[in-house]
Amino acid sequence: MKRILTAVVLIAVVFAIIFFGQLWLITLFAALVAELAAFEYLQLAKHSGAKIPIWWMAAATAMVFVAGYAWPTDAQLPLLSALALILFAVVGFRARLERVLSDAAIGLFGLIYIAYSLALIPPIWNRDDGKPLLLFLMICVWAGDIAALYIGKNFGKRKLAPRLSPGKTWEGSFASLAGSMLVAGLLFWLGSALSNRGNMVLHIQEPFWQLMLLAVIINAAAQVGDLLESAIKRGAGVKDSGTMLPGHGGILDRIDALLLATPVLWYALLIKDWLHLGRF
Repeated sequence: MKRILTAVVLIAVVFAIIFFGQLWLITLFAALVAELAAFEYLQLAKHSGAKIPIWWMAAATAMVFVAGYAWPTDAQLPLLSALALILFAVVGFRARLERVLSDAAIGLFGLIYIAYSLALIPPIWNRDDGKPLLLFLMICVWAGDIAALYIGKNFGKRKLAPRLSPGKTWEGSFASLAGSMLVAGLLFWLGSALSNRGNMVLHIQEPFWQLMLLAVIINAAAQVGDLLESAIKRGAGVKDSGTMLPGHGGILDRIDALLLATPVLWYALLIKDWLHLGRF
């Protein structure tokens, strides 16, 4: 029951922010989630022997979101470079010599993995078609996760990647893909039905086949993201990334799929714009 109640509350909050929030609220909410996830990441890194200064991770995460809100996205690269050099200098003077390179690399990876990925949510929302696009991303990830959980648990037999996550199965993986495509199709149908009545809140301009292709790409990225976060946890020797969410474990456990799916969606949008193929 805790798991269901937590999920319902989180989904309601996310939907409310997407459709009724402003850019600053989207940025603030994503930044808060990133800060909490970054804290969990530091605890996982500590289990591996790394000692990343928590003040650096907290400040660097906040700066990534401030930069994304105040300046164009191309300002992110010089900021990340500067933050990486600062971390390198800090661990160079504080860490044991054999840990300098690994601690600096682990810290910078965590910043890109969590802060940069979630900092792409506000610019996606801020596009002309940003609200339905962000909703599309969320429901594809969530539906895939739910389908994989229940089908894999009840019918899964063939292990997908036992070294990374022993519980994942091929049956669950295929169910995840089908779930994402199903909700993508339902969203397209609902958006079209509302558009015919003059309500453009879920209007999607692109052809149905393009939406299905994007659902497949997002689902594949989400599944890989889930597996890679499992690899991080197994490497650290822990079962869950934390206990912040009742019935769900940690923040990282809930957003692991989104951390890869969001950049993949952003790259797909960039490629479409670059090739003048229209917008999702």
